[in-house]
Amino acid sequence: MLELNFTPFPNLETQHLRLRRLKITDAAETLALRSNPKIMKFIPRPLMKTTEEALEFIETMDTNINSNSLINWAITTKEEDRLIGMIGYYRMKPENYRAEVGYLLSAEFHGKGIITESLERVIQFGFEEMGLHSIEAVIDPDNFASEKVLLKTNFIKEGHFKEHQFFDGKFFDSVFYSLLNKKN
Repeated sequence: MLELNFTPFPNLETQHLRLRRLKITDAAETLALRSNPKIMKFIPRPLMKTTEEALEFIETMDTNINSNSLINWAITTKEEDRLIGMIGYYRMKPENYRAEVGYLLSAEFHGKGIITESLERVIQFGFEEMGLHSIEAVIDPDNFASEKVLLKTNFIKEGHFKEHQFFDGKFFDSVFYSLLNKKN
């Protein structure tokens, strides 16, 4: 079984971005991201309403990172240490050497390749540092921007599950994509 250890926290860099641990000072940006209906449109989670909820979210991420049950990075540019998005492995399956990746990004940065650049680095970390055999992504079938990113980073569509999730009084379809570590 895969042994995960995120201590010390692995800060990552790309050509244009820094991926670092969420901080308490990111509460306002976390709230802005997770309270925005456009950004959260395809993420079946309740919208945040208060700074306290954002602080609880950051604390929950910290607790889960410390217990090695997930890893989440704040996405920032190299020019400014301001949270513009998040990316991470949220559903770990260490017994299968597999994890699910997820991400979200502030609307002002959409269409600039930031998620693609972040995802490429997180994939590299997942395969080379974590020892994953496969990475999965689960998206809403109408999330064409996310599908484009996944296909650009070599994910393969595995299946479309009808009414797979129940949220906010409705059933939602889920589309599963995966990427295999070709070096294993």
